[in-house]
Amino acid sequence: MRSFARSTGAAVQGTDAGLVDVQVSLVQSEEEEAGAQGVFRIVGLPDSALREGRERIRGAVCHEGWRFPWGQLVVNLAPAAARKQGAALDLPIALGILAASGALGPDVHERPDAWRDWLCLGELTLDGRVRPVRGALAAVEAARRVGVRRALLPRRNAAEGAAVAGVTVYAVDTLRDAAGHLSEAAPLEPVAAAPWTPAPWAGAEPSPVRGQPALLRAAWIAAAGGHNLLLTGPPGSGKTLLARHLAQLMPPLTYAEALAASRVHSVAGLLDGGLLQRRPFRAPHHSTSKAGLVGGGAPPGPGEISLAHLGVLFLDELPEFPRSVLEALRQPVEDGALTLGRASGRATFPSDVLLVGAANPCPCGWHGVPDRCRCSAREVARYRARLSGPLRDRFDIQLGVAPVDPGTLMRAGDAPPFEADAMHRARAWQHARAERLGMRVAWNARLPARHLPDGAEPEPDAMTLLVDRARELGLSGRGVHRTLRLARTVADLAGRQRVALLDVGEALQYRT
Repeated sequence: MRSFARSTGAAVQGTDAGLVDVQVSLVQSEEEEAGAQGVFRIVGLPDSALREGRERIRGAVCHEGWRFPWGQLVVNLAPAAARKQGAALDLPIALGILAASGALGPDVHERPDAWRDWLCLGELTLDGRVRPVRGALAAVEAARRVGVRRALLPRRNAAEGAAVAGVTVYAVDTLRDAAGHLSEAAPLEPVAAAPWTPAPWAGAEPSPVRGQPALLRAAWIAAAGGHNLLLTGPPGSGKTLLARHLAQLMPPLTYAEALAASRVHSVAGLLDGGLLQRRPFRAPHHSTSKAGLVGGGAPPGPGEISLAHLGVLFLDELPEFPRSVLEALRQPVEDGALTLGRASGRATFPSDVLLVGAANPCPCGWHGVPDRCRCSAREVARYRARLSGPLRDRFDIQLGVAPVDPGTLMRAGDAPPFEADAMHRARAWQHARAERLGMRVAWNARLPARHLPDGAEPEPDAMTLLVDRARELGLSGRGVHRTLRLARTVADLAGRQRVALLDVGEALQYRT
């Protein structure tokens, strides 16, 4: 007797997913003993976790009360040329085996394509429970793109899957739950999509940073336009405090941004529940490896720069990071995306981040403070050389931070008032500009070079000042572009449609 069944799963590659056609073929010969276990093979480039899934699937099927079919059982995962990684295909394989063996009724057995319009995901345990998987959000989005409108997901992944409009999600706890629903023996209730609202904006709240008006001004500009920020100063001058406050200054996530940021966290297995409500803030330790910071591994996974997508990546004690790790940041910071090529394929991870670096001015940290620094000029130069010129050039705002007088630090009401209306206006103009120019991210820091200066709209005298000062200072081409983008944000905050002379002057101060 020959029988055949199909189900649909998904495999994650980078932060995207592709659907997998799970094809189950069962051949049982009358000459074989009914009690024989036979052969169970999985083909289609499964990884070791998926090959080991044969024992998990067999154990789950038997524990739930079904008899595992005997005979020649072959599972093909199509497309066969794409590698499948992880245990998320356990559930669709088990359901296909049950359908092919007739365990779910003759009606299902006679319709091998009955579940083709269902996405099924889940890792099975030996006792039949369904464990959560990584990348469920990306898988449901991939299913929607090809017209699959129903999904069976582990309960812990159901909330993120339900956030995708147009797909009805059902949460399952066990293999029997999934089989009972698909065979209509025990239908499940769909998971209601939780209404998504961003976390309240904390930007207008009083700043914890005191005695540093220039530092706060730079932070507002960076938050408004997504500009990278480099802070250099002695310990305790407010660098770390400002970096953490910067994430609160940034405007709330839009729904589209929440989906994009949540997709990365879902692939990393860090999304617990629905979509993210706050912009990510990541602050890895300086001992983090290159793979941990920019991504990698086998299979490739997102690094800290991708986990901070559309949020803040804070690198404290920047010169203490290994130079090779810092140099790996240059391309993803510039392009907003990172593509990792491996023998198993290519994986792309987004990296549109606001990069904040904090550094001491010398090894002891007190350079420039009278009677405290004992570092030689050579030691200071060697320490600062740990941050290369090309990486430093990618920071739009480079600011020295001075120590704060203790009396000023303890005085309430020192921080200048935050102009919330100016921030809202600047963000609204950027969104309109991004839509007009077809930009991927609505940040002035991401204005394409081909649209400069048309996108920035500088006045003639402002452009003259930028060109003259760039020649005097020896700014690179990247430095000129970043200065103009920064001036565009300064003008947006001031409510000016065109970049004026004053805007370019302030932007040049942050580059020098």
